[in-house]
Amino acid sequence: MAKVTVLTAVYNAEPYLRQCLDSLNNQTLTDCQFICIDDCSTDGSYHILQEYSKTDSRFQIMQTPVNSGIAVTRNLGLTFAKGEYITTLDADDWFSPDALELAYKMLQEKQAQCVLFQLIRFFEEKKQEELYPIRSDKTEWNGEEAFQLSLDWSIHGLYMAEASVYKRFTYDDSSRIYSDENSTHLHYLNAKKITLCQGKYYYRIHAASMTHTSNIHRFDRMIADESMKRQLVSLAMTNKQTILDSYETHRWLHIVDCYWYYFLHHDVFSLQEHQEIKALFTRFLPTIESQRISWSLKCKLGYYPFRSYQVFCFWENLYFKLRKLMGR
Repeated sequence: MAKVTVLTAVYNAEPYLRQCLDSLNNQTLTDCQFICIDDCSTDGSYHILQEYSKTDSRFQIMQTPVNSGIAVTRNLGLTFAKGEYITTLDADDWFSPDALELAYKMLQEKQAQCVLFQLIRFFEEKKQEELYPIRSDKTEWNGEEAFQLSLDWSIHGLYMAEASVYKRFTYDDSSRIYSDENSTHLHYLNAKKITLCQGKYYYRIHAASMTHTSNIHRFDRMIADESMKRQLVSLAMTNKQTILDSYETHRWLHIVDCYWYYFLHHDVFSLQEHQEIKALFTRFLPTIESQRISWSLKCKLGYYPFRSYQVFCFWENLYFKLRKLMGR
């Protein structure tokens, strides 16, 4: 058994992949397993992976049969993970040389189930680095605290955790872009102790990044959120009602945010896409449990959870037109 398994999902990452793999190869913690899963790349990514696997047996390479998205790809890797702890590294990101060693030592010293890296956002165009601001006055949290903080990303989602946590809550594949975030929320919620370490994770922000691309898949967030709620309902938790209240508010704010995106980019969608977007709102609006949302939010213009799509659209259009007039 290795001390740490790193899962790296790869799709058309050729320009950045060597930096990612070199950062694994140069780790000061050597007892590691690096599982790299190519998701049917059409560039030279798979050949680069083969090159590294030939010179270092810690690199284990596999491919998905069809392009499937990051959640399915990571889950394939999880089935072969042998590490005591597991973490992920995206193919366009990289670790500092001591990142895995510092995370592993912190987990051992603190007897924690999960540890967050120091997240450094690297802006590709400007070649600038920026430390991700943790919005909390603490450096250790219990599961519910970390879950709540992760809903608005007051704490980020780049961490190492016990293998048992990862394997109990595998990656949610309900949507291609957003649902893998659900697994982070569940990992935090079901860890007894979450802490920070000084190991650095460098997160590259660039125009080609999947999560920064503007298209109809932005509305998949509503699908991912519904899947997350379903999983929370199925869990036996003493604090379930508090958790569900928080998450329902979070889910409702995402629906409003999705409509704001639709309002701003209405003209770029085809007739078929307009129909698909309407179907998503029509599907999810009636599922919002309004009693879980505070009256202070519901009384704000644009934030009452109407179940009717037509009524919802009327009030959202009014709200967002006023916002534009006010320059907000």
